[in-house]
Amino acid sequence: MRVLIVDDEQLARDRLVRMVGDFDAYEVVGEAANGMEAVRLAAETLPELVLLDIRMPGMDGLETARHFNEFEEPPAVIFCTAYEEHALEAFDLQAVGYLLKPVRKENLGTALAKAQRVNKAQLAALADDGEPRRSHIVARTRRGIELISIDDIRYFQADQKYVTVRHGSGEIIIDDTLRELETEFGDLFVRVHRNALVAARYIEGLDRARDSGHYKIRMRDVEETLEISRRHVAGVRKFIKTL
Repeated sequence: MRVLIVDDEQLARDRLVRMVGDFDAYEVVGEAANGMEAVRLAAETLPELVLLDIRMPGMDGLETARHFNEFEEPPAVIFCTAYEEHALEAFDLQAVGYLLKPVRKENLGTALAKAQRVNKAQLAALADDGEPRRSHIVARTRRGIELISIDDIRYFQADQKYVTVRHGSGEIIIDDTLRELETEFGDLFVRVHRNALVAARYIEGLDRARDSGHYKIRMRDVEETLEISRRHVAGVRKFIKTL
């Protein structure tokens, strides 16, 4: 079985690599120090199993596992943690493995034997406050897996079946709907049109076109402007007054 090891501590990774090597039928195909690196590496190496640290800076293990779930063939996940919390007990009842640090070889062997693919309900059981909000958007592009920080996104714009994500370095296409994105990130983005959500942190103001009379939103670090529908003008004006 192909194994990917993810932990922000080099010593912890080295220890897991040595222990996994002691078990037959398991091969470590890669190591990652954070969630973003793990998602990219998993897309390249296609592991069948991931030993995944929960507490990591940036993208934590829970969000990383959610992105794994979007793969066509998601890997099995064994969570690793130094904290024995009540949520972990509920999660263990779902028969998904977790290991308390420092990981012991006998416990690792047991977890490897019962590992299965993690699902959304199980992730929610592990999270203290329900399903955690993503810190990154992930998409498959011609360049492979791309992860875009929510803080770097200027706007989401819907076009038929897909949504375009405009960020600091360009654009990507994702399958999420605007309704789903607004539900998850509604406090960070402002609805300016039925087909567009704009990041509050990048809004500078609104302009009115002389020829058509339509209002458009002006954003920092973005050359183009997005049209504001009539039903959303009042809401956008109210928001801009708070800037």
